[in-house]
Amino acid sequence: MEIRPFAESDADAVFEVHRRAFGGRTEEARVVRQLHDAGEDVVSLVAVVDDRIVGHVLFAATVDDGGAHVELVGLAPVGVRPENQDAGVGSALIRHGLERCREAGVDAVVVLGAPGYYSRFGFERASEYGLGNEYGVDDEFMVDPLHEGALDGVDGVVTYRPEFRQTEG
Repeated sequence: MEIRPFAESDADAVFEVHRRAFGGRTEEARVVRQLHDAGEDVVSLVAVVDDRIVGHVLFAATVDDGGAHVELVGLAPVGVRPENQDAGVGSALIRHGLERCREAGVDAVVVLGAPGYYSRFGFERASEYGLGNEYGVDDEFMVDPLHEGALDGVDGVVTYRPEFRQTEG
């Protein structure tokens, strides 16, 4: 498996990865496309097996860090074709993506997802670091500080980009 940066020529294949990964729904695929189109993709990686894109992960800019003045990005979403799931593709994409975020100077990554899954990558409940979210969830809203002291003094609500709310239609 090769993991490489997303290229514009990958857009249709990535759309299809997310559509299939999410059971035929297109909301996640449209969010990815809109964030790419808006240039808000901080890190965007594809997994390739036998010259075919089988997975994708996107780390995109958030709108507001609650006045914390830290570089926060959101992991959303990660998708893997159903026939390639449970083979470590998603995990590899997330690990590579977190490393690329660290290299890009990102302070922390937030995610809204299953605690049992994301905790193995270093994500912890964001409220423990003073971060809330616009969706009003606690256990499922997590953060991974990418360096020591990254979230010192943080206290506020993370607001996601409008593309996350423009998935209908």
